[in-house]
Amino acid sequence: MDLFEYQARDLFEAHGVPVLRGIVATTPQEAADAAAELATPVVVVKAQVKTGGRGKAGGVKLARSPQEAREAAEKILGLDINGHIVRAVMVTEGADIAEEYYFSLLLDRAQRNYLAMCSKEGGMDIETLAVERPDALARISVSPITGLDAAKADEIVAAAGFEEADRAELARVLVLLGDVYRENDATLVEVNPLVKTGSGQIIALDGKVTLDSNAAFRHPEWEGLADESRDDPLEIRAREKGLNYVKLDGSVGIIGNGAGLVMSTLDVVANAGKEFPGSPTPANFLDIGGGASAQVMADGLDIILSDAQVEVVFVNVFGGITACSEVAKGIIDALGMLGDRAQADRRPAGRQRRRDRSSDARRSGAPLGAHGNHHGRRGAQRRPTGQPGSLR
Repeated sequence: MDLFEYQARDLFEAHGVPVLRGIVATTPQEAADAAAELATPVVVVKAQVKTGGRGKAGGVKLARSPQEAREAAEKILGLDINGHIVRAVMVTEGADIAEEYYFSLLLDRAQRNYLAMCSKEGGMDIETLAVERPDALARISVSPITGLDAAKADEIVAAAGFEEADRAELARVLVLLGDVYRENDATLVEVNPLVKTGSGQIIALDGKVTLDSNAAFRHPEWEGLADESRDDPLEIRAREKGLNYVKLDGSVGIIGNGAGLVMSTLDVVANAGKEFPGSPTPANFLDIGGGASAQVMADGLDIILSDAQVEVVFVNVFGGITACSEVAKGIIDALGMLGDRAQADRRPAGRQRRRDRSSDARRSGAPLGAHGNHHGRRGAQRRPTGQPGSLR
């Protein structure tokens, strides 16, 4: 979950990281009121969007009075920045910037470690700096066991080549940013720029934070951080039902149990689709987890069949997690709940296959065809994509 800048700023402040005062506004009048409350000679009106390039797009403006802050907000609110519509601005104090630096701490999955990156040249596109002048960007591995402690912070600022007089304060701020990362289960904490003021103070002027949504169960305070304005309505409905669903752009709905199996199924469907007209691809990721009940199956099918792009649904369930006979019963019950919205055709495999088929005939009034082999050695025959709302 990516945070807005103002949310990152509040998180930094809560952990003692030096930041400037800032007030969020959603209307020009609120921006003017915020500037009056801050009562500084200069304020900065900044678009709150989860994308870069705000300055170049006109999303950051200086104001020297409440009236100028109002005018700046009028120009910024509603602005489209890289496909993100500005719905709020943050009005902050102006800063006497002497130097601009860069710092980030992120999850390095390839190395199973954290990676700290730091440079004396901040306030610019760090990707460009990394390519054009890689020697100007220090990269230091950080152990998840020890975290970013004082010794590691000293190593980082030394590797980045900071002046000796600035290193102690910079290291102190880096340790605090490491606390933000660790205590909030973040996968990214980035400050660009991290500035040195004319008085020598180190301030996090702009922050970007990404939180690991897998840790949401132990952070009830995150509930107020979510921004659903850009989320797909189907994903919002799925979250409300406790389903792990991600919408994609294809026409083949996917349901499976276990993230690995679902990801593999996506790959298989995408590859097989190349042989059919229109090259159908997966329409979604949906992991129902273990113990799929009729209600879970019904909820999952309801979400997927609400997608106008879906023409067929492929359910691929592994019995090592859930008894497939129980899943079959769940699908039958789900079809009953959904009525005419879905028809089913399935291929069971395993020692209860015959009993499963006879049970289907007794229990289900919904159209349900069976294709299977006892040992599961032969794949189901390829069939053209079914009618809209059909289930394979």
